[in-house]
Amino acid sequence: MSHRISNFNPGPAVLPEEALREAREALLDYRGSGMGVMELSHRSALYEEIHFGLMETLRELLGAGEEWEVLLLQGGASLQFSMVPMNLMRGGRAAYVLTGEWAQRAAKEARRHGEVEVAASTEAEQFRRVPRGEEVTVAEGAEYLHFTSNNTIFGTQFHDEPPSAGAPLVADMSSDFLSRPVRLDRYGLIYAGAQKNLGPAGLTVVLLRRELLDRSPAALPTMLSYRTHAEARSLYNTPPTWAIYLASLCARWLQREGGLAAAAERNRAKADRLYAAFDAHDLYRPTAERESRSWMNVTFRLSDPNLEKPFLKGAEERGLVGLKGHRSVGGMRASLYNAMPPAGVEALVGYLHEFARTQG
Repeated sequence: MSHRISNFNPGPAVLPEEALREAREALLDYRGSGMGVMELSHRSALYEEIHFGLMETLRELLGAGEEWEVLLLQGGASLQFSMVPMNLMRGGRAAYVLTGEWAQRAAKEARRHGEVEVAASTEAEQFRRVPRGEEVTVAEGAEYLHFTSNNTIFGTQFHDEPPSAGAPLVADMSSDFLSRPVRLDRYGLIYAGAQKNLGPAGLTVVLLRRELLDRSPAALPTMLSYRTHAEARSLYNTPPTWAIYLASLCARWLQREGGLAAAAERNRAKADRLYAAFDAHDLYRPTAERESRSWMNVTFRLSDPNLEKPFLKGAEERGLVGLKGHRSVGGMRASLYNAMPPAGVEALVGYLHEFARTQG
């Protein structure tokens, strides 16, 4: 790895170089076993150490006690859009906060299993912000309140949890999982695809309170029941062993870097640095309202759309890749996940100033 570029892709995304170097060695021979880590049997003691080690590291990072189950699953957040209502909704009704495409998809799947009430939505404002607490209404009898903590497409983020009126709070944290401390006492279930802040694609982490396992209907298909995976400690079937191994390296790296409090300081500083560069020039227009701006996915446009292609071309020539916005909204997006080093942000800030000076 003699040449590492600044990777601003939204996921799969940049990983810690330290973890990649360790994984490179283990790919051929894991700890002198004569087998690569991807060749290990998931029933072997060598693999179980990796598997249960990741579970324990996640508990330590998040401060999760024994009242929490940690599940290592597959299918991405998209499968959780179905598993959550199948296990928790029980044919009743649930409340959803709509703040973008992924929240809408989650609500769409939930409607297959019961009644969905929209607790709040910012669709009329093109999802440029997240709802304020007083705008969230959870009807009595809702089985849970679901929200998406960070919206990768629109560049918005909840900086405080929405009020759930006593209903269990369920969060899709795919794009800001492990980027900052979490007040677990406010949640019933959290799920996240690993491919943004934790590891490669293929692993989905679910944390849920053990008391909620009693809600899983006995008639559910075996693989779609949280109870199945909790009882088998996420080894009911062959797990995504490579993704779990690399996630374990990234989680331990995060511990060595100071845990979630330190990660939050770094992530906020990176985002603040980038937003300040935008605010210094009329050429750049952040798309999210200031109080809802994401630390993870910074979305922006150029005041002259004709400059977008030259901007992207110049960025790539400087080793700044992945800045094109989501195809559904266009514009630009810089993803600043845990493993994005401050030096990458500084390189982008320097280019922003240079481009504004020469083209703005």
